[in-house]
Amino acid sequence: MQKTGKGKTPRRPGQKKATNIEKDPVGVYCRIRPLGAEDEECCVEMISSSTIQLHAPDGLKANRNGEYKETQYSFKKVFGINTTQMELFEDVAKPLVDDLIRCKNGLLFTYGVTGSGKTFTMTGSPGEGGLLPRSLDMLFNSISPFQAKRFVFKPDDKNGMEIQGQVDALLERQKRDSQQSVPKTPSSRQKADPEFADMISPEEACKSENVDEDCCYSVFVSYIEVYNNYIYDLLEDAPFDPIRSKWLGGGTPVRNNEFIPPQSKSLREDQNHNMYVAGCTEVEVKSTEEAFEVFWKGQKKRRIANTQLNRESSRSHSVFTVKLAQAPLDADGDHILQDKNQVNVSQLCLVDLAGSERTSRTKAEGSRLREAGNINQSLMTLRTCMEVLRENQMCGTNKMVPYRDSKVTLLFKNYFDGEGKVRMIVCVNPKADDYDETMLVMRFAEMTQEVEVARPVDRPICGLAAGRRHRNQAFRDELSRHLEERGGPSDADDPILLTQLMESLPALPSCELVDPADDQTLPRLIEVLERRQHIRQMMTEQLHKTASTLKSMLQQFDGQLSAKETYLHDQQSKLCEKDKVITNQRTEIERLEKKSTTLEYKIDILQKTTDMYEQDTRSLRQELETRDQKLQRELSERRRMEQRMQGMVTDTKLKWEKECERRVNAKQLEMQNKLWVKDEKLKQLKAIVTESSAGSCSTERPEKPERPSRERDCIIAQKRSASPSPRPTAPPVRPTHRRSHSAGGEKWVDHKPPSNLDLDTVMQPIIPNAIKVSTPNEKALSKCHKYVLRHQELASDGEIETKLIKGNVFKTRGGGQAVQFTDIETLKQECPTSSSRKRRSGSAEGPAEMEDIENRAPVTNTSYGYQKRRKP
Repeated sequence: MQKTGKGKTPRRPGQKKATNIEKDPVGVYCRIRPLGAEDEECCVEMISSSTIQLHAPDGLKANRNGEYKETQYSFKKVFGINTTQMELFEDVAKPLVDDLIRCKNGLLFTYGVTGSGKTFTMTGSPGEGGLLPRSLDMLFNSISPFQAKRFVFKPDDKNGMEIQGQVDALLERQKRDSQQSVPKTPSSRQKADPEFADMISPEEACKSENVDEDCCYSVFVSYIEVYNNYIYDLLEDAPFDPIRSKWLGGGTPVRNNEFIPPQSKSLREDQNHNMYVAGCTEVEVKSTEEAFEVFWKGQKKRRIANTQLNRESSRSHSVFTVKLAQAPLDADGDHILQDKNQVNVSQLCLVDLAGSERTSRTKAEGSRLREAGNINQSLMTLRTCMEVLRENQMCGTNKMVPYRDSKVTLLFKNYFDGEGKVRMIVCVNPKADDYDETMLVMRFAEMTQEVEVARPVDRPICGLAAGRRHRNQAFRDELSRHLEERGGPSDADDPILLTQLMESLPALPSCELVDPADDQTLPRLIEVLERRQHIRQMMTEQLHKTASTLKSMLQQFDGQLSAKETYLHDQQSKLCEKDKVITNQRTEIERLEKKSTTLEYKIDILQKTTDMYEQDTRSLRQELETRDQKLQRELSERRRMEQRMQGMVTDTKLKWEKECERRVNAKQLEMQNKLWVKDEKLKQLKAIVTESSAGSCSTERPEKPERPSRERDCIIAQKRSASPSPRPTAPPVRPTHRRSHSAGGEKWVDHKPPSNLDLDTVMQPIIPNAIKVSTPNEKALSKCHKYVLRHQELASDGEIETKLIKGNVFKTRGGGQAVQFTDIETLKQECPTSSSRKRRSGSAEGPAEMEDIENRAPVTNTSYGYQKRRKP
């Protein structure tokens, strides 16, 4: 049967009409379930009625160096751990049931991690009915006085409804009663459904006030599941073996150890481009209890399993659909209008999505692993569809939404395209173990709130006057009252009342004539008949008078109704004018919103470009600083080399000056000795000559000339001696050697930054069993017990000083590694000529000390640990 309302709202509107359609965002609610134990760590906090805050667990903070901070997420409303099922129903599901009665579709689904309370929120438990039983109870409480008889509405297997007459419906009922030849067993008849016992208390019952009394209603329910991306009908009658039959977990029948796989269903598109499950069983129900019984029949076949995270984990997505068919009464208000174009069908889909899970935590294997993969894949497709819808709406793009990648998204494609309201309840388990999965769920919920769905339009049923059922009932009540006042029957169609009416007339006398001369029987009969005729005339006059009064009342009511319709028409015309003004304003607002969105998109692009430029600037600045540091090191090295060369030149100059002075003094002494020898020889020669000339003039012998003193020669020789005075031989003193901690048998992480310089010293730190890295990482730290950092800096004397900073590596509570520094060793290279020069320039001692310092052998001093300078 074709649905008229859907024909008035085409599924593929043109681009020009898209701007005039009002849209509402997807309503996203959040429900927090209580913790399983009081001592469990909680990572979710409700800070207001619409905001929650996520705290990273302590172990996660320690593992990632405290990078995670508290994050807040906003929803349409947040329900805490003390929220009752009734409060949740009043805010979320009750408006959808009102829309269902007003011929509008609705979709409500629960989403969250496995074990977060989705099935409890949707189904509930005894004494705490969930959203599904409460929705059914409210629906039947609202339409029960106006329900049509069974089989008046009949599905046409093409997602539509047909109307049958009273006779055809009666034949269908008799046919159904005759086909129920297999009675139920006594045990099953006595066995009640414990899952739905006392689910809704009478105090919590509610009803809708927006029911159209001039219509007749019928409710049809269907129950399907999407398992491994296949659709199965949970209400389909499966083969039953009364002798030997058993059911696997998931409702698959087994007979003689042979599996009977259920038949999967396919999705099709009706003439209004709406998706439906072909061949799905639709059961007509007339009460809440009957609907519960049908739901429980399908619930027993739903696939559930026991995992590490949930004892009864849903392994499929379940969809319980409630269809409400309604048709108007005729002008008299007695029977349903036999026009199938006036039939309206609305539906409410209640979806319990299977929870996303990580196989590393659930320890799933085999079929459970395959089920988890299909569940996660379908949920990923749902998130992808939401992302594409949001991008198309915010950026004005026209990307194709991948509905067909999953049966779940393809089934609900019409709702996201504007066929009804969409509500989502995000169920959250606040325990710390689900922190990562809860974070992903929160991001998906935050993105879903930005998706807008076209608002469904109102669907007028027909153009007949309102109040037809009420007027017909008033007429019947008035007629019954008049008949009761006259002592007649309240219902003229009742044979008993007709008999009482006949008995109220005067009784007929005996009409038997015995004597031809009898002149009393006929006059008595004529008198009785005349009295009856008079009563009949009075009754006829009274009936005409009552009919005239009723007709005048109806004419008066019609006049009032016409006046009200005229007034309503005037108000509607004014309302249309206001709607045009509002439409123009909304068009302008949408244009400005699009412009604002475009500008925001440009701002985002410029912001990204700015960030790129800033990053390049920082990298170039860092490179420039690195080069400046390298240049400064080279300049300091050059200055140090210049100072060394100047010291060596000065020392060499002083050395050669002393050597020259020593050689000059030695030459002078040698020349003086030669001169003295010559003087001696001349004196001797002169004496000989004097003796030979004087003869015997003098017998005295001349005194021998005195040799110059050698004290000066000894002093000069001591000064000229280049070797120090001999010292007594003694065994060398070996200073105590402090063994380096890095020479042990433990494994080390040798951290040498790339900016360090290689010093060509003889002694170098060598660490056995070391992993050399330029940047510390978690992998290297996890393999070692010790850590050393080579740090170079410029000392005050211009030399490069290397510090070995050592520490112990230990594991943290979160599974990471940390370093505790315990010791520092210093490696330093000194130039002895430079230090000798400094001491000599500041000393006031004589030249002997200078020569002693000069003649010492050069020593290269490389020390470990904290360095102390040696005194000269």
